[in-house]
Amino acid sequence: MKYDFDSVTDRKHSNSLKWNVAENELPMWVADMDFKTAPEIEEAISNRMENGIFGYSEVTDEWYAAYMNWWKNRHNFRIEKEWLIFCTGVIPAISSIVRKITTPAEKVVIQTPVYNIFFNSILNNGRVVNENKLIYENGKYSIDFKDLEEKLSDEQTSLMILCNPQNPVGKIWSVEELSKIGELCAKYNVTVISDEIHCDIADSDKGYTPFASVSDVCKDISITCIAPTKAFNIAGLQTAAVVVPNANLRHKVWRGLNTDEVAEPNVFAVQAAVAAFNKGGEWLLELNKYISDNKNIVINFVKENIPNLYVIPSEATYLLWIDCSKVCDIEKGYDAEKLAGDIRKQTGLYLSAGNQYGSNGKEFLRMNIACPKSILSDGLERLKAGISMIGLNEINN
Repeated sequence: MKYDFDSVTDRKHSNSLKWNVAENELPMWVADMDFKTAPEIEEAISNRMENGIFGYSEVTDEWYAAYMNWWKNRHNFRIEKEWLIFCTGVIPAISSIVRKITTPAEKVVIQTPVYNIFFNSILNNGRVVNENKLIYENGKYSIDFKDLEEKLSDEQTSLMILCNPQNPVGKIWSVEELSKIGELCAKYNVTVISDEIHCDIADSDKGYTPFASVSDVCKDISITCIAPTKAFNIAGLQTAAVVVPNANLRHKVWRGLNTDEVAEPNVFAVQAAVAAFNKGGEWLLELNKYISDNKNIVINFVKENIPNLYVIPSEATYLLWIDCSKVCDIEKGYDAEKLAGDIRKQTGLYLSAGNQYGSNGKEFLRMNIACPKSILSDGLERLKAGISMIGLNEINN
């Protein structure tokens, strides 16, 4: 491989949220990677630093072109320049849009289990979470469309937040599924925010479909949030974009983002995004191969060494959703939150408890496997030891 994903970088003294843990603890929770970003992005940032003056920045034509070319060439979706709005991040955008598009006490549909911060963006703004729980059957997830239509038809429902691809279950929604979501939302006058931040971390034989590209119906009702931050590990640079084809809807979103002061770039945000999309393709290709290998390592290890757990097959993201239902005992109060706490206490392995992703995540753990294989191996051995030490006997006592 041209790029190095095996070297371990010490992040413990870098003011890292992820690595702000106790000695001998291993964090495999929050969604940032333990790989250095693409050298091409490092070079772009370094070149900007050489100027030595870090004043206010503007969004350049090159930034627009980088997004437009990337989505056209990689995802077969033509984005017009006027559809694009700079934003400091996907979550700031979602929270701003929730405030602008809905009113207090209105309902927002989300499909659980789903990214936990969606709950914050809804509840913290005085809106109501309307859960469309995904169907979990035979180790796979699908959409409960009957329930979705019921939730969308509620007169108090005005917005849906779609996760495409789905975090944490790693599902890439099909064209047919996305089209049906769009038709139902249009039928009941519900606007769709499509969070597509994980779209570029996908298995080589899979291709994600932008929600807005599916049909004119989907395009007309959609607000899509995209960014290079997950794929290129630059979340701390606070750079993202919002795509809104509908002119009237776009004006509302633009007003909301500017009112909330999240529509201006920091000094590195534009250069980093341009470098990622214009020069980072080869690095990303190798990254996805490495992550795919890591997924297979985890699946095989768990199957052979921790038969009480089951890893949900993942098509996208670098996060694995692990079924712990044979280890948890909900009736006796032993859920994923307690399981994750015990594993951390016993072994130092820090995983995300599924409880925070919705009421149907209480028997699941989320593991971030975007790390060098030596760290992954350490994490898997700790997971094995943790499950072994906890044991069903302790749970049942």
